Amino acid sequence: MTRRTAFAMAGGTVTGSLLSNTATAVADAPAPGRPVASGANPVLRTALVTQVTPRDNWRVTAVAIRYADPIDIRGGVIPPSAFQVTADLGGQSAARTVTRAYPNTVARTDDRPNAGRPGRYLVIELDPDDANARASGTDPLPLHRAYTVRQVADVRTHGGDLVLAAGPLAIRNDDVITPVVDDFTAGSFTDSTGFGLAFRLYQPEGFVRSPGAAARYPLVVTLHGGGEVADNNMTQLTANRIAVTFAKPERQRRHPAFVLAPQIPLPRPMDGPDGTDWTDPKVRAALVELIDAFTTRRPVDADRLYLVGLSSGARGIFNLLPRRPHTFAAALATAGWGAPSTMDGITHIPMWTDHSIDDPVVPYREGRFGKPGTWTLMNALESAGAPVTRGEWANGLPKAEFEARSRALLNRARRAGSHVLFTSYTPMRPAPPRWWDRALCYQDECAARYYLLTCSP
Repeated sequence: MTRRTAFAMAGGTVTGSLLSNTATAVADAPAPGRPVASGANPVLRTALVTQVTPRDNWRVTAVAIRYADPIDIRGGVIPPSAFQVTADLGGQSAARTVTRAYPNTVARTDDRPNAGRPGRYLVIELDPDDANARASGTDPLPLHRAYTVRQVADVRTHGGDLVLAAGPLAIRNDDVITPVVDDFTAGSFTDSTGFGLAFRLYQPEGFVRSPGAAARYPLVVTLHGGGEVADNNMTQLTANRIAVTFAKPERQRRHPAFVLAPQIPLPRPMDGPDGTDWTDPKVRAALVELIDAFTTRRPVDADRLYLVGLSSGARGIFNLLPRRPHTFAAALATAGWGAPSTMDGITHIPMWTDHSIDDPVVPYREGRFGKPGTWTLMNALESAGAPVTRGEWANGLPKAEFEARSRALLNRARRAGSHVLFTSYTPMRPAPPRWWDRALCYQDECAARYYLLTCSP
């Protein structure tokens, strides 16, 4: 089949170096002879540190200030009250809650109780539950120079030496750092009909270091939900953790893979058979061509292609798998719906599905647009001959318990020789916000290991 393909990469081609913010990647070098406790230490850069969270999506969680000289508080503690942080968003100005502050060698938060170490960065952590903590609405918010930081009290060592002097001048952020998300390059693809899809791409470090090496990598393709149909080429990464999950450094160190996150453009395509997005014929055709183009132009292991999708993205998985039953090694579908009559064609494909029993948007049994939900689809898949291993537990469990139950379900499936898992979440009162984020956040470790390790044909 003849294709017209175009990879229009932002700032370079796919073969370029992995994009990363040097503030997060380069540790401070020592500065012999520089004062560390004089109070006079010029500010060089100020960056917001944002995070894709399992609750309420993308949020500003810290400010990282880079100083000219290293900061060493010598056993002292920086009181949160020493700094005032204000966010100016949407024409409204409101304070952010400072929870703690500490020096560090990188512009990164530190979860340890005794956080940080002497370095040129001062990290000011902010309460992620602040009403004005969000970094996006339908589209990303304009965060550059949106935050003001003022030091209102001196910072001293444990012995009383002055380290950073308070003053009347305030600083604004001139950068925004989003760990993991910043490691995705931005690109676009035009298919043989002229229809285009924007995409974000994570490239494994081994490929970036040695693009000509013989190593071949898995490819994880993530399909966003209906709320992320947009022209920003960002919210398919930041609205949910489906792409970020597979690109996290700790996962990539163990199981390196390409992660491809396309985004459906506006105006919203709604010509599909049930009024959804990834089932729209032109969107589905462009997605298939994009995957084919990518796998033929990059060192992808064709036996290890994986689909991950949420809501209408999961609907896209159930729509695409029967049409390409021998292309994908496995799939993870959360809160989807589809046609039970097509399940007999995908009984051989390893799959992990999950759905909340009381999902108000995509009903667990009834689904949407006349197409049944995950419960009905898994029953149809089992009737067609695929043993389904089922697990059920309350939504909103603590992370450790959620992970333990997920691992137990996976082990039970392996013992039974089953390659299809189905997790149902029973209601929990009060209901946790955005249960699907919690599911993707807590089950991702088991699911990613399941796919990247065990699902090759």
